[in-house]
Parts: sequence; C-alpha cells; structure tokens
Amino acid sequence: MTDEITIQKLLDVEPLEMNLFRGQHEGGATNTRAFGGLVIAQSLAAAYKTVEGRLCHSLHAYFMRAGDPNMPIIYEVDRARDGGSFTTRRIVAIQHGRQIFNMSASFHVDEEGWDFQHDMPDAPAPEDVGDRMDFHREAMAEDPDRKERAFLRDRLIEVRDVDPQHPLRPTPKSDSNLAWIRAVGPLPDDPAVHHCALAYASDMGLLSSGGRPHGLSWTLGHMMGASLDHAMWFHGALKIDEWHLYAMDAPFTGGARAFNRGSIYTRDGRLAVSVAQEGLMRPIKPKGE
Repeated sequence: MTDEITIQKLLDVEPLEMNLFRGQHEGGATNTRAFGGLVIAQSLAAAYKTVEGRLCHSLHAYFMRAGDPNMPIIYEVDRARDGGSFTTRRIVAIQHGRQIFNMSASFHVDEEGWDFQHDMPDAPAPEDVGDRMDFHREAMAEDPDRKERAFLRDRLIEVRDVDPQHPLRPTPKSDSNLAWIRAVGPLPDDPAVHHCALAYASDMGLLSSGGRPHGLSWTLGHMMGASLDHAMWFHGALKIDEWHLYAMDAPFTGGARAFNRGSIYTRDGRLAVSVAQEGLMRPIKPKGE
C-alpha cells in the first residue's frame, strides 16, 4: 500500500454524470483480477451518493466476470424506489463495455423494535493474536523461490487470524474461522463510510473457510476459487477503524462450490453485520493427469 492510497480514497467514487460513477483500484495490482470486496464497497459507495438520511440494511450481489485490476470500474446506479421507510437501489459495475457485477441494496430509516442476538463466540483479544501479513511473510520465507507478491502486499484492512491456515503446509481444520479486523488508519464519523469499508473487509478470508476442512490453500494451486455471490445485512452502527471479530464458517462444500457465512461483532459483543457468500471451489488436476 502506498501513502497515497487509503480505503477512504478508494471509497470516494467519482461522479461522472447523474447516477454514473467511476472507481479506482489500489494501484500496483499484482492479481489478475480485481478484488471482489473492492467492487462491493465501491458499488455501495455509489449507491450511498444517491440516498439521503437512510443507512443500508441489506445488499445482495452477483459476480459475473473477473474485474480488470488495470482499469477503472464504472458504476451505474438505478434509483429503483424511494419509499416512505425504505429506499432501493440497483447498481451495475461495468468494464470493457460489459457487466462484471450487479447488486441490489436496500436502505431503511431508523426505527425502534425488539432486540435479540446470538452471543459473540469466545476468542482471544486482538492484542494476543498475530497479524496475518506477518504470519504470511514468515510462512512464505520457507520457499523463497515463490513469487507471491499479491499474497504478501500490504492491506487496507488489518487482519489477525485466531487459527490461521499455513499457506504452504495446510492441514484439515474446523470450518470455524475467527479473525479480528479493522481498517488501517482512522476514518471519518460518517456511518456510510464505515459500511462501505466493512463491505470491503467482508470478502477477505470468507471463502477460505470452505477450504479449511479439506486442508486446502490458495497458494498451492490445488483449486480455482472465486466469489459467486455476496449478501450482507447491517444490524446497527459500527466503526470499522476499531476492532471487530469476524466469525466465519462453511456449513457446506460440494459441487465445486462452498457456502460460507460470517457474523461480525463489535469488540463489546454486539452483532453488527451478518454475511453470506457462495464461492467457486473447483479442484485443479496436477499437470500430466
């Protein structure tokens, strides 16, 4: 990550025309496709620019094509409905004249109601858990000939995995996958910014939950993976520049797909966001077979 790139700048999509916006990438990309979390976050940021006085309570998205990390993404927002309590937006992300992603998002006025939630799972404090990038750098040092620049590049979200999978020596583990997450650097108080930044973070490590029971690692090239769809429900206020516990699991893998879920809690145990995603997890046969 360069000094010029922050998650706040990435979320500040540029208005081009009414309902039309342009988003940039992180720069220095080494992946062959755009990060899905970035597309979700910028789509939500574009929708927020057409909504006043309401916060997103849910979004549902589909990935249709791999995004090109070397060119901007155009976001077209359809103002589908402005109701008395709910506002609906449809967002299409476009590159090379084709849709790569579409999303529906719903926004709701603040209302009172009954409160209930599941308890946050037990987890060590983030100060007692190692940083993901430090763990990856140490692990990849075991094989210095590997060129995993994208895997090791700095992130806009700090992640501390409670029980990380070794990228070169993976072993079967429980699909339960806990990680502490927070944005790198402070963010403004605008709740829309925190929603969008959390949307970015929500796609970091979720699909990996499906590979844990099988002892799989993206680094070894045993599988082809990609997010297929993504859904989020925002339950209340959050500040993603503070620590949140991301509790993930994968109730099902099969048919070259994995179904993954996530619950994101504030540090004091309040359930802030729920996430669900299905991803491609296609076996790759070794060369020669």
